[in-house]
Amino acid sequence: MNKIKAAIKKPSAREVRDFLLDNIIWIIGGGIYASAIDMFAVPNQIALSGISGVAIVINFLTDFPVGVTNFLINLPLMVLAWIFVGRKFVLKSLWVVTIISFELDYLARFMPEYEGDRFLAAVFCGMISGFGLVLILVRGATSGGTDIIGKLVRVKWPHISMGKVILAADAFVVALSAWVFRSYESAMYAAVVIFISTSVIDYILYGMDNGKLMMVVTEKADELSKAIIDESSRGVSIIPVTGAYTGEKKNMLLVAVRRNEVSKINRVIKDIDTGAFTIISEVGEILGEGFKTRDNY
Repeated sequence: MNKIKAAIKKPSAREVRDFLLDNIIWIIGGGIYASAIDMFAVPNQIALSGISGVAIVINFLTDFPVGVTNFLINLPLMVLAWIFVGRKFVLKSLWVVTIISFELDYLARFMPEYEGDRFLAAVFCGMISGFGLVLILVRGATSGGTDIIGKLVRVKWPHISMGKVILAADAFVVALSAWVFRSYESAMYAAVVIFISTSVIDYILYGMDNGKLMMVVTEKADELSKAIIDESSRGVSIIPVTGAYTGEKKNMLLVAVRRNEVSKINRVIKDIDTGAFTIISEVGEILGEGFKTRDNY
């Protein structure tokens, strides 16, 4: 019995605080995201990207609740991710998907539906949903959907960029919405929503700079560099470093990334080495493979 008690680690005050804060922010962010869908996307037949967009299409065809549909479609993806990706990632993602799905249907009872100018609906849907997703992302979670699909595809075909998988999935949803709604305009408005929401996310999280340089001092250089390469397809340089005060020898990872990749890599670092020391600096311009070419010079 004493051994069992010793094996059970009592959470620290900081861990409890972070857990509570995570859930509060996820609930607020999910509510904002769900409100944007209920107020602007569903009434105007505008399908968002990813699984939420598929849920909106199914709601149009069957009148089945958007939130329940969103959860049911995500569930088998979560089961596959549990098997092939990892439990920690799945548990957090499933919880956030559950929050969003519940709020999609619950808030729909109270949110006024805007059915005026569809372009204005697309603009405001993109702005509000983007802000809601920002709150979810800053606390280390995702809204599931195409992120899960991207990770599953990379398990089988690791050479394929996760960004390309998500882009292809989003393009499929937009094309599906145009066919179901019998309107090319619906697909155009969906593209407006996607563009504005991603722009809002990039602007709030990473500013308007062209790139970021991440310098990570770690004792797990090999494991961490492999994870970063697998997750982002970015090259990593390993530089030996020595602490001037302690004399301790470690390695520093040098990674040039786009601004929308910083949050993803930070999550990788947190999962593998919580003691890593990370410096993130702004970069005005990056030339080379995966970034801007030198053709214009």
